[in-house]
Amino acid sequence: MKRLALFVALTTVTTGLFAAPLVVYSERSEQLIKPLLETYTAKTGVEIQVLTDDAAPLIARLKAEGNRTPADVLITVDAGNLWHAAESGMLAKVDSPILETRVPDYLQDPNNQWFALTVRARTIVYSTDRVTPAQLSTYEDLASPAWKGKLCLRTSKKVYNQSLVGSLINRLGDEGTRAVVDGWVNNLATEPQSSDTKALEAVIAGQCDVAVVNTYYFGRMQKANPDVPLAIFWPNQATSGVHINVSGAGITKHSKQPEAAQAFLEWMVSDEAQEIYANLDMEYPVVKDVAVDPVVAKWGTFKPDTRPVYKSGEYQRQAVMLMDAAQYR
Repeated sequence: MKRLALFVALTTVTTGLFAAPLVVYSERSEQLIKPLLETYTAKTGVEIQVLTDDAAPLIARLKAEGNRTPADVLITVDAGNLWHAAESGMLAKVDSPILETRVPDYLQDPNNQWFALTVRARTIVYSTDRVTPAQLSTYEDLASPAWKGKLCLRTSKKVYNQSLVGSLINRLGDEGTRAVVDGWVNNLATEPQSSDTKALEAVIAGQCDVAVVNTYYFGRMQKANPDVPLAIFWPNQATSGVHINVSGAGITKHSKQPEAAQAFLEWMVSDEAQEIYANLDMEYPVVKDVAVDPVVAKWGTFKPDTRPVYKSGEYQRQAVMLMDAAQYR
């Protein structure tokens, strides 16, 4: 459901008194980003209006509105959605040495139309009652007979799994990826889950022993219950690294105030904003050496897959077709 929220300036900063409100279309929930936007308003006096919805409706709205759109910034999750927004012609090229320097190359669009703002790993979580880390190794190994009837996955309809499979296609090719996905489907303990949280709950309930989820879903659960009988495993550390996806943003093609929009995005990669934004949902900053949430810090470090994340978008259509062919629903 769409919600329009206006975050009014908390201070009378002269520079923002007469500025037009910045309009942000956001897939991220109002509750999540409100503290971040209120901080920006307090520092600059710039009011921010936010319209929240899922990525597809927001991109469709931008298309329908054309040059009449009030939107200045699009914030969404997963490189696949960001890639689609750029490919649809909804984002403008941004010339910003700050963004290009602060955000690692593999976490930004090659044409400078969007930049990642936070990172999340899509990794393996296992039951500490029934599995040991020595039994785990790679995403590919979850397709082996050893995991028959022990694997839980989220539905293939979610972009996170589409991007994960897209990254496998980029690395293993169609044939190699099809063998992995076929193995996953054969090893499912239940029908694909509707959410990562449901997959984790299935592991706790003993319906399966391992699941593939975004780290922050595990973080939320662990923060609510530090004794939850689950643990994170970082796969593919000797090979490609852990698959990551992102939240990110770009300036809309028809923004009426692109300079103000760029100033906002540049602030979003400041140390201050990175720490606030990443820690709001137990994600990882894109900027090096910014502090993470204490819960996240306890998980330790990992080697990420540093292939450009936009490739997940490029291979998304192939990924969907491959998963359909493998009857991964």
